[in-house]
Amino acid sequence: MVKITTLALIAALSSPSVSAFVQNAPSPAFRSVTSISQSTRAAEEAVASAPPTVSDAMKSPKREKVLTEPELWEYNFGLQDPQLALPHGIVDRQTPAEKYEITEEQIQTLERDGVVHIKGVFDEEWVGYLREATAAQTKEPHFWAFAGTASKLYDYIQRNIWQTNKAFANFYYHSAMGHVLAQCGRTDEIRVSTDLLMVNPNKGFKWHQDNQNGPITWEEGIRFWITMDETPADYGAPVYLKASHQNNVVDEQAVFVDIEQEGLETYKDRFLEFRTMPGDMLIWHPRTIHKVDGPADGIWTSYRRVLGGTVAKGGTTYHDKTGSGGVLSDLGRHGLEDGEKLDSPFFPIVYPAFNQKEAQDRDAGTVGRSPRDIVSKLGGLAGKASGEKFFSFFKVLGSR
Repeated sequence: MVKITTLALIAALSSPSVSAFVQNAPSPAFRSVTSISQSTRAAEEAVASAPPTVSDAMKSPKREKVLTEPELWEYNFGLQDPQLALPHGIVDRQTPAEKYEITEEQIQTLERDGVVHIKGVFDEEWVGYLREATAAQTKEPHFWAFAGTASKLYDYIQRNIWQTNKAFANFYYHSAMGHVLAQCGRTDEIRVSTDLLMVNPNKGFKWHQDNQNGPITWEEGIRFWITMDETPADYGAPVYLKASHQNNVVDEQAVFVDIEQEGLETYKDRFLEFRTMPGDMLIWHPRTIHKVDGPADGIWTSYRRVLGGTVAKGGTTYHDKTGSGGVLSDLGRHGLEDGEKLDSPFFPIVYPAFNQKEAQDRDAGTVGRSPRDIVSKLGGLAGKASGEKFFSFFKVLGSR
């Protein structure tokens, strides 16, 4: 049985986790997509071109969870490697990352609406790879998932999954994700600022904006979702307030958003709903207000697995958020000082190409959370004002 020290338990409970085809059909490394348009309640369009539905084997015949909470002694520590073969004959740490062209219309949609749905970025092989990686992770849960999972926010949730699980790091290094996001941000460089593996949000999240984006500003970041499953027909589809990234009334450190508040009249009735399918990407501005409704009883009888997070554009600088809730997605001992260029293996470059030295540092275990930094950085949250802003996160859960 695993023995957990007081310090380790504090570190876990302070974790940023508190704050989304198995057939072997090859496809070329470079593909293109047709232009899209998006409008309110766009779910019907998504269904029309949807891949095969979730197989019966992935569903439960009763109102029972498909994934149960791990026991305390089941959590693992350190690095994990499920040793998965990469799709399309990719050689680990050798083959250049794939590319996927998007359209100017899609880029402009993101800039105008604050969100864009790009369908079918990842084929069956990539979706199968991510599903296998997720299955391996939930079977061998990592200790950094303890806080979020024990809090019942998700059936499983872990921040900075790439740091501990090699399969997800390899996905960032070799997939077309970086290329898609670089086009969306009109930038020549993409670094992973922070990420999350999320399985089944039990109660969903009411209207909120994202402030766990790592040590960067809203304008320096791009939020992303990569979906592995078909969205259920009755719940689970993300809903965004169109163009709400342009609002100037919601505080930067707020999480929960009252869409009836003064100043949001322009946005509060402009819904964009996306019924995502396996292999799709949702990409949005970190300030765009959105929500996800879970099943009424909090029981997911099928999977809703998402790899998501925030990337940093080229030219981003490091912003020390000690003393604010935003520090929860920056708990590594990387040594960067406020105002320095965001250039560190703790925030790995994935476009135009991954960096071999950064990858080696990750594999050696020198990249990760530091208990010393956790204590020092979280110490700034003790103040009343910062505490109130941090705990606004939990209002998201209580706003049902």
